[in-house]
This record gives sequence, structure tokens and C-alpha cells, in this order.
Amino acid sequence: MIGMISLSSIAMSAYTDLVRLVKDDALSGVEGKPTLKERGDKAYWYAARRVGTEMRFIYIGEDSDETRARIGRIEELRGAAKDRQAERSRLVRLLRAEGMTPTDRATGSILSAMAAAGTFRLGGTIVGTNAFRLYEGELGIRLPIGGMANTGDIDIKFDPLPALDQGRTWRWAQGGSGQLVEFLTPAFGDETIRDLPALGVNAQGLNYLNFLIAEPIHAAAIYRSGILVQVPRPERYAIHKLIVADRRRDGAGSLKSAKDREQAAFLIEAMAEDRPDDLARAYAAALEVGPRWREHIGNSLKRMPATQTILESLGA
Repeated sequence: MIGMISLSSIAMSAYTDLVRLVKDDALSGVEGKPTLKERGDKAYWYAARRVGTEMRFIYIGEDSDETRARIGRIEELRGAAKDRQAERSRLVRLLRAEGMTPTDRATGSILSAMAAAGTFRLGGTIVGTNAFRLYEGELGIRLPIGGMANTGDIDIKFDPLPALDQGRTWRWAQGGSGQLVEFLTPAFGDETIRDLPALGVNAQGLNYLNFLIAEPIHAAAIYRSGILVQVPRPERYAIHKLIVADRRRDGAGSLKSAKDREQAAFLIEAMAEDRPDDLARAYAAALEVGPRWREHIGNSLKRMPATQTILESLGA
């Protein structure tokens, strides 16, 4: 089993405060009058702003008690922006001192740029190892040192890479280093390249992605004074890794498959202790989808007897 090292209560309290403050800043920085629009059985908030003769609507978020409370305090939040910035910086310094893993400069720069462009406010969700590294504060545990938490850097300056469909680019590389940023979207069958009009880019469709990004959560990247991002729920991330690990091909894919299983095992062990109900629900939901999902999960768990024992003990 993997040894778990918990973050201190001081670090956990500071991280919770940092997430709250970056949420406040994300709203207070949006200009325009908050406007509620209903779509079907859900409602969404937008900031309405006149530009010339046109009205422009900037997406704020789905209607909720938390969103309404922040909108009710929007003038107060705008007035306290300077003090909030100083407090965010203090909290980041504290979290670094408490041993929480900071986001490296290259990754932080691109996350900051994407946050400023509204990528996460519009529903974008970080997936892969960059998301895994952000679960430290959410789960209150130190990340392991080594391969399962390592990932390539990402830079803000990109050059488009050729795609199978002429003129449709979903993957971007930093000039010189080849570091990648990829845009993905859920697929239900054919994994083709599709448009993402809200972001003005194309995205590679992937099966099983809809399960991963359902009901995402906010996280704070420890970079500068903190960056508000969006990541999958950790229990869904863990179960999704069991699925994709079995889908990897031989060769280079086998190394990625091993990393997928390591990340899944780490999260499942951590959540079985503190959040067993969340983990059990995600596991049961994936099993109920169909035989192909059960086959992928089962094949991965055959290589992970300790993890299989944990999941079976949940009674899902």
C-alpha cells in the first residue's frame, strides 16, 4: 500500500481560504450587470455589457446559492480587491512553507493565461497529471514524489500542429520544446475533431471523457497569488484512470498505462479512508454504464489486487 502523508490543519485551512478568495476575484473581475438566463431546467448567470451598439454577455456560472451570494456582494468584492490580492499572496507563501507542491513556472504561466481568457469560467476542465497534482489541497495529502506526479511543462506561446482535418487544430506545441496543450471534448462513438465555439478552438473527441468531467470542482494552483482552475472530481478521475489504462496500446502506451494505474491506486487508497461514499458512488456509476466499461475496469484491477480489494470492500 502507498504511504500517505497528511497536510497540516494550518495548510488545509489556508488552502480553503485561498480557493474562496480566488473565486471572489474571478467574479469581481467580470464587468457588466449580472443577468440570469434560463435554459431548460437550469439557469445560468451572465454579465451583460454594452459595447457600442451591441450587448455582450460574459458567462459567470451556473445558478447556485453560492453564485447568488457572491453576485449579491459584487460591489463589496470589487472594493476589496487590493486587500484580497495581498491576502492571497500571504496564503500562497504559507502553503509553500507548509510543504504544499507549487505549480512550476511554465505550467503556471499557461494556467494563468487560460484563466484570464475565461477558459475555466466557460467550463474548461484540466485533466491528466496536471489535474492529479492539484488534488493535494482538495484531499489534504502530500503527493508522492516520482513518476506518477511528473508531467511535461506547458508554455503560453504556441505553434499549431498539423491535424488530420485540414485547418482544424486541437493540439498546440511550444516552439522548440514540443511541449503540448491539447483541447479535448466528450465523444459518444466516433472520436473525431469537433468545434469548441466558446473558446474559438477545435477539440479531439474522446469516449469516456463525459464521465470524467461530470460535476467538476474548483481548485487553486499554487502559483504567484493563486489561480482558480477547474478539475474533475478526484473519485471520477481515479475510476476513469482504470478505464483508460486498459485502453492504452502496447509500446509507449504501456508506460502511460502503468502511470494511470499508479494514480488510480493512490487516489483510491486516499479516498477509501476519508471519502468512501464518494468513491463508492463513482465506482458503481461506472460499472452500471455497460459491459465495455466493466471490462476495462476489471482488466485494470486484475493488475491491482490491493486496489481491487479496497473497491470491493466499499460494497458498490
